[in-house]
Amino acid sequence: MAERQWEVTVDQERCAGSGVCVAVAAGHFVLRDRRSHALRPVTAPDDAVLDAAETCPMEAVMVRESGTGTLLAPVE
Repeated sequence: MAERQWEVTVDQERCAGSGVCVAVAAGHFVLRDRRSHALRPVTAPDDAVLDAAETCPMEAVMVRESGTGTLLAPVE
């Protein structure tokens, strides 16, 4: 059985570069050119990634279940 994976993306058009995601999940995000970038576009599940998506003031961080594309965060 394959281990669950999440796809993490940052909408560069929406990102304001606040750094909230980096503060919440430093091992998963980095600020470059005043925008956030996911360090690994596919990662093992980690609640910090969900927290980063939920606290992003611009709702630029998206977390989806790899394979199904089910949106996990931000919750609408």
